[in-house]
Amino acid sequence: MNVVQEFTESLHESLKQTGGMQEKSAVTYLKAGKLRMVYTGGTLRYISAGATELIRMIYSAVRGKNWVTVNPIIENENIEIKEDSFRITLMCNYTEGEINFSASFLIEGNPDSTISFTLDGIARESFEKNRIGFCVLHPLEGCVGKSCIIGHSDGSIEQSSFPGEISPQQVFRDIKSMTWQVNKAYCTIDFEGDIFETEDHRNWTDSSFKTYSTPLSIPYPVRIEKGTRIFQKVKFRYEGSDDNDYDPNQKTIVELFPEETFRLPSIGICQSGRSTPMIISEIKVIRSLRFDHYRVDLHLYKSGWQFKAEQGCQESFDFGYSLELALFFDDHTLQQINNFMDWYSRRKLSVSSILLFHKSLPSTPDKLAREIIPILRGVNPDVKIITGTNANFAQLNRNIPGETGNDSICYSIHPQEHASDNSTLVENLEAQKYTIKSAKIFAGDKGIVISPVTIQRRFNANVSFVEIPQTGKEVNPQVDSRLMSLLGACWTAGSLKYICENGVQSVTYYETVGERGIFQGEQDSQWPDDFKSIRGMIFPVFHVFRYLLGHKDLKLIKSKSSRPLVIECLALTDGKQARIMLMNFTGSPQTLQLECCSGLFRIRTLNAASFSEAALNYRWTGIENERTIKSHSSFELDPYSVNFIEGWRKH
Repeated sequence: MNVVQEFTESLHESLKQTGGMQEKSAVTYLKAGKLRMVYTGGTLRYISAGATELIRMIYSAVRGKNWVTVNPIIENENIEIKEDSFRITLMCNYTEGEINFSASFLIEGNPDSTISFTLDGIARESFEKNRIGFCVLHPLEGCVGKSCIIGHSDGSIEQSSFPGEISPQQVFRDIKSMTWQVNKAYCTIDFEGDIFETEDHRNWTDSSFKTYSTPLSIPYPVRIEKGTRIFQKVKFRYEGSDDNDYDPNQKTIVELFPEETFRLPSIGICQSGRSTPMIISEIKVIRSLRFDHYRVDLHLYKSGWQFKAEQGCQESFDFGYSLELALFFDDHTLQQINNFMDWYSRRKLSVSSILLFHKSLPSTPDKLAREIIPILRGVNPDVKIITGTNANFAQLNRNIPGETGNDSICYSIHPQEHASDNSTLVENLEAQKYTIKSAKIFAGDKGIVISPVTIQRRFNANVSFVEIPQTGKEVNPQVDSRLMSLLGACWTAGSLKYICENGVQSVTYYETVGERGIFQGEQDSQWPDDFKSIRGMIFPVFHVFRYLLGHKDLKLIKSKSSRPLVIECLALTDGKQARIMLMNFTGSPQTLQLECCSGLFRIRTLNAASFSEAALNYRWTGIENERTIKSHSSFELDPYSVNFIEGWRKH
């Protein structure tokens, strides 16, 4: 088999993985009176009236003592559908480690625009849990800043509201019912079987508020004895009308806002977690890009950190990128910073920024920062010093750094803290902008640094604040095959849009090479059954960075898609010409109207047809299959495609 055939096979595997194991369940479209929704795998999603989304999702979760969610095995699923109602029954078995729980579910939608979701479960063995029960996700649009009436378990009523900025603590507590207005209609949810509360999911870059049971004020984990029964019920009611008519054949409209322009932030990439240094051919590929910096993590509490430091310094020199050094300490801070300074002061390094972390604490302690920052400034007064968290925005929001002489605050981003399906990955893009807006409020005049952004979770912040070394031969938990897929490229472009449009100082993505990188490099996949790349393969995400960094002298223009869960846009301009990336997040062709170009524009597409060619050539442009389209015409975007547009900006 020649290399082209191998890449073609990898293409087909990657396209399968674009759906991935998370997308096995079939999708069923349902109605309940005025309500429309999607049913898949025991969950209801996108409960809507007209064109207005009311509820993002209702589902049941079983979470173990370390907050790991157990995926259910579904049995005896039966779906009865009528014109304006439905009835679904199913059994779910949750088994992982010591957890052994089974539940039957009844989901009913009625002609009066009500939906009920009932859980009746039993513990098959004794085990410890942090949560068992229903979760309701409220979409941000229609909720952020809006009033909500909370009914409590003692019968009292409280007038409250969904917060505008991200709340570090629970939004609503002791919920028996909640009512809120959307346009001219009212939505009400009643809860039975437990006490519910609401948290701001944006803390973990989930684009929702989540109402769940049991309250976090009750100690956890809790031991559930064998034979324990759990019953819960959620009932949703919709009353009123919605003026926004739903059009199943609607096209997406993308607009630009020329008066809102931004400079691109410093964009960097992380050192590979591979144990071996990069070789000349791999360095050549990375050097072809125009990243601004190179993150190297140094765990100063571990022996031998100097080896990784030397390797990272040499690679940054070979790339021509400045260093972003992430320094990790334990309680022996002064000893470790002195060792680092002894190494650092004897080298002529181009260091743009230094991130300070404590390996066992959620956010940089002020005491640590005040001890270390003067020492660092004594050697390099111009270096940017950054404090914050190596974990989620939640850890920063709950542990805000004080005034220590730092220049910026930081946190990391990934979309899979609570769920891993493709739809959730795309939904959670929007929340990235909310973390930036909220961080700016308590950061004051300090910069915002996001480092790193990854598709997969790097570690469980409920257990550790640094990565725990992997043991055994199983696929590394930080690896997600969607990074090498077309969907991975679309998601990354969407993430760049939301981050760059909201004024951060710096952002760092992924790794250079390997299964957590932007190309495979000259080593075969370590887990060929799970990550089906081959030696030398260029991942689609590489070309997203190549296009953006190739135009980083241009300014970013704010853009808006009428259906951001379907198509999203990232746009650049020099004032006259437009350079645009359009991403189709779905597995179906989508019709688009681009209301931001004049005359003709050219479009090049990274899709299933061009995947193999792009995987073979890190300088791929797609010019051979370039199309020309009239700006006033509607046109189609292929499934899971990134489309590169060049044309004249409309004024």
